[in-house]
Order: sequence, then structure tokens, then C-alpha cells
Amino acid sequence: MAYSVPTLLLSSMEQNNKPQEEDRLGALTDDILLSILGSVDLATAARTSALSTRWRSLPWLLPDLNLHVRDFLPAPCPDYPVAAGQQIYFYSQIPAQHIDEAMASLTRAARSFLRIKGSSRVSRMSLEIYLIGNYSHDIGPLVRDAIDNGMIKELDLTIADDKDYDCKGGDMLRKARDVDGFFSAYPNILPCLTRLQLYNLRFAEGDIHNVLFDCCKQLQHLSLEHCDVGDCSVWQVDSPNSVLRVLEVRYSYLKRLEVLCLPKLELLSWEAWMHCEPPLHFGYVPSLKELFLVCGADLEHKGFSLSQLLDGATEIHTLTLNFQGEKLWILPESKQLRAAFSNLRKLSIHGIYVEFDLLWTINLLEAAPSVEIFDIEVFEHPCLVLYWERVGIQRVKPSWKVAGFTSCNKWKLRELHVTNFSPLMEQHMLFVREVMDRAPNLKTVILKEDDEPCKDCEAMDALPNLVGGLFPRTKNEQETIAQQLRDNMVGSSSLKIIFKSIVSAVVF
Repeated sequence: MAYSVPTLLLSSMEQNNKPQEEDRLGALTDDILLSILGSVDLATAARTSALSTRWRSLPWLLPDLNLHVRDFLPAPCPDYPVAAGQQIYFYSQIPAQHIDEAMASLTRAARSFLRIKGSSRVSRMSLEIYLIGNYSHDIGPLVRDAIDNGMIKELDLTIADDKDYDCKGGDMLRKARDVDGFFSAYPNILPCLTRLQLYNLRFAEGDIHNVLFDCCKQLQHLSLEHCDVGDCSVWQVDSPNSVLRVLEVRYSYLKRLEVLCLPKLELLSWEAWMHCEPPLHFGYVPSLKELFLVCGADLEHKGFSLSQLLDGATEIHTLTLNFQGEKLWILPESKQLRAAFSNLRKLSIHGIYVEFDLLWTINLLEAAPSVEIFDIEVFEHPCLVLYWERVGIQRVKPSWKVAGFTSCNKWKLRELHVTNFSPLMEQHMLFVREVMDRAPNLKTVILKEDDEPCKDCEAMDALPNLVGGLFPRTKNEQETIAQQLRDNMVGSSSLKIIFKSIVSAVVF
């Protein structure tokens, strides 16, 4: 029987009276044992000090110190659904008493590790905290001193929040003042930050730019969830000296984010914007290679020009558009996108409602002959039907006309992926066949079942009643479908058709 490293470690902790378990781990070098400890949370790593005399000092020799408040919670907290616009998101509802207990435990652990380590090998710290009670006044000085004495050179900081997206403007302003007060009290933290994650904050525009870009000289990864500078506001980022590489925005009331200058930015992700016009404007972003746009639009959303949004960002090689099963929020375009798509290598169109046609997506492929991987994902969630009916959500099918494909011989497409594929949906079969017919360099078609089945759909026993039907699982079914797709195709014998279910992958 094979054991994962953390499983073997935990087994030894539970059965430390058995010499053979100690012998198995005792034969390993300190570097390997430290690697094992680095794969578990700090609370578990600290408990290993009781295994033996040798283990007693090992947790204090870890080169990376990970102190996450959720690892100290006295009990796991189940997710609960929260409606945000057209979409439902899931949160862990954590009782205030549990948060207080977790912060007290984290503070004791921080005091133990940061005061004892002294001149140890630690150089990077990952810290997740809540700014509640007086805990920030305990944690702050410990982190400040560890930075001053050279123990910590890189800090990954998450300031968590127990509120969901219902957090209102007044609360967001207060939370922003708390965060600003924490950074003002311990100013050496900002220059040490390499990653920062913030929730439910409303900054003044000058403050957010000063804190995140002028003071954070090492900041490479910034995540902002339900943060803004005011409803319907425009946030301009102009920071030629910034080393920021990753920017993630989720559920923001910003009207627009204008990235005027971020020369090192490589990846930008925005999930859920609230306005109908393009949420982004690009200036100087020469390193931007990956862009992820995720949003469920309502019927009032008139859509915007994707080519207009991408103007100024012509080096993108990976583009993901996710409609979350709702109305398309981009206007029909094809040739207009050629400049923006000139370097595109992977194009992903996700969250296409199950009853929508798929042929419209070929307009985007036509504009991107350099694309090598075309990834389509169909959206079907019976578990959300009652919510959609209650709030009156309706959908408008795409009105895109399929253009004449005059340049298919230039397509570099090698792989076509279709997730949640169903042979019972005629438009799925027609779409796959259309791409197979027209892509001369196509080598592989991967027809996939969803990698992460929806637990809520499974719980209500909705999967057998999917509009698209179940994914074909038997080899006979798959072989028949592969043959139907290949019928009358010239040169299809070298093309691989792969059926990838949760449990297996079969090649035809």
C-alpha cells in the first residue's frame, strides 16, 4: 500500500508508540524531514515536536513559515451560498468565537516561532490574520521585529474578513481605515510584501495607489476581493517602477480599472463586475500574457466590444472568457479582433449555457489563426434552477452569425477541448465536427466530463436529468460517437479523439 508523505507523518503522530514508524522516518535526513513538514500546516508541524527528541527542534528550522488563521480554527466550517447579482458564491460562515480562538492560537504560535527562531533559515513568511480585538497589536510587533532583524525578507499577507459581499460602504471604509492603521503602525511591513490579499475594503484612490504601489516595492501578487475606491469609480494604476506580476480582482463595484502603466504585469484576472461597459482599459502592459474575464451578465447588459477592451494589450497568449451560464457580455466580432489576438496561443470560452449554440465561438477562432488550444466549457447546473426562477433570470441566445471561413488553412489549432460534452446535444456534435473539418493541423480532440462535479447537483440527484444528458462512459458508446464524428472526413485516421471521464481516459 502506498502512503502520501503527510499521511505517513500523521500516522506516525497517532502511533508514535510503535518503534517501526519512528524507524521509517528516522532513517530520513533532516532536509527530507523538513520538506515533509513543509507540506502540512504549521499547527500539525508544531505537534510533531512531540514525536521524539530529534523532531523537537525541526519545526523551528523550516525555511518558510506559514501562519494561517484557518489552520487554527477549532472546527471546520461548512460553506453557505450567497447571492451576488446573477451568481451564487459560497462562503465559510465562521462563528466569531471560533475566529477569536483561532487568532489567540495563531498569536501564541507566532510568538513561539518568531522569538525562538533567531538566526534560523527562515526567509519567507505567509501570514493570514483577522484584524479583530487587540491581536494586531500582538502580531504586528512580532512581524516588525522579525523583518528588522533580517529573519523575514519576503512576506505573503492575507487580511481576512468574516463578512460576505453584503458588506456595505460604511463597513468597507471602516475596514480600510483599520488596514491603513495596521500598515501605518508597522511601516516596515509594506516594503517586505511580495503577495497581498485584501477583502471588503473601500479606499480613497490616492491611498490605495500609495499603499499598494508606492510603498510595496517588492509586491508581485495582489488579490482584491470586493474592494474598490467607491461605487461607479474609475481606478487608474500608473506605476512604471512596480514589479507586480499578478493582479486579481473579484466582485468589485469599480466602473473601470485603467491599467495605464504596469510594465511587469503578466496575469490579470477579473471575476464579476457590476457595470455594462468594458471593465478594463490598457495602457502600457508589455508583459501581459494571460487575461481571465469571468462574469454572469443579466439581460440589461448590452455587451461591449472585446477588441476595444483589448486595445493596448496585444501580447496576450492565453485568454479565458467565462460567462457563468448567463448572457454573453461581448458583442459579435471576428476580424476586428485580429490585432488583439495576433499572439494568442490558448483561447478558452467557458460557462456557455447548455442550451446555447456553440458555433458562434468559431468567429473568435477565425480571428486567432495562431491559437493552438481551443477550450470550450458548457455550463449546466440544475441546482441553481430554483434560484434562477425565483429572481426571474432569463437568457438570450447568441445572435452571432457564423462567418465564412476563408483562411482555415492558416489555422495552427492542434487541440480542441470540450468540457461537459454530450452527444445528445446536436449542437455539440455539429460544433466538434465543424472544427474537425476546418482545422488542417488538428491532432487531438478531448471530450471531457466536468473534472469537479457539482456537489449540490449531486445532492439533489439532478445529474440524471441534465438537459444535455450524461457523459458517455461505456467504450461502445464512445467508439460509436468517435465514428460518427469521423464519418466522411478526409485524413481523420491520424486524429486522436479522447473521452476523458472522472475515472478514465479512452483514446480512439
